[in-house]
Amino acid sequence: MTIEASGGCHCGAVRFRFTLPVAEVELLDCNCSICSRTGFLHLIVPHSDFELQTPRDALTSYRFGTGAAEHLFCGTCGVKSFYQPRSHLESWSVNFHCLDTGHAIVPVIRSFDGQNWETARARL
Repeated sequence: MTIEASGGCHCGAVRFRFTLPVAEVELLDCNCSICSRTGFLHLIVPHSDFELQTPRDALTSYRFGTGAAEHLFCGTCGVKSFYQPRSHLESWSVNFHCLDTGHAIVPVIRSFDGQNWETARARL
């Protein structure tokens, strides 16, 4: 069973779609300085299963700390619907809150201690 879902930013300038091999997926609820402020709920999707449907130039990039993660925001409305995390370099982290309604994804939420990133990453 393959699950398909789509989503994007608030204004629609950023749109994407992806597939998952199962319906029940783990979402990471991170308490780091950026995720806790934005309410980002991480759904990890391999690059090969993700398609950006709008031009890449609709996105604005931001890096901080180690610079390993590339935070991508809509250049129009400012919503971060997905980004490149440093914890999963082969995948995108999609904000579950930015998915269109009607998907069949069953979320299982797990806390991730991003305030203590190195220790938490070792437990993934």
